Amino acid sequence: MAGKDHGRYALDSYALLTFFEGERGQEKVAGLLREAEKGTCELLLNVVNLGEIAYIVERERGLPQAQAVLARIDELPVEIVGIDRRLALAAAHIKARYPIAYADCFTAALALENNAALVTGDSELTGPCRDNGIKLIWID
Repeated sequence: MAGKDHGRYALDSYALLTFFEGERGQEKVAGLLREAEKGTCELLLNVVNLGEIAYIVERERGLPQAQAVLARIDELPVEIVGIDRRLALAAAHIKARYPIAYADCFTAALALENNAALVTGDSELTGPCRDNGIKLIWID
């Protein structure tokens, strides 16, 4: 299992939305969640990506469903990481260099700051991860 080859993972919104929506790749995310539950790996999600999940679900399915998803996230073995000045500036540096969504820059910065692999199915993150030595874990 992936949790045994790298101890810390930064999840992006794509990974968790795939899990919640039962899409292709959800098995890999579910496996990481099981490993984190056992304490064999750490899963990180920054608050920018948490907000991204909330607005996507609210826009597509309404506020009650977004609230339900947020409640489920609170029950998962995922550490929600706040944004401080250092992480915000690391994300800004990535955004200045790559034409990717700003929220994705926070995931890459979180992975860099925590020596974590980045879990995603979003191909936009390939360049920043490759160029910055971030290990990518593809979920699909």
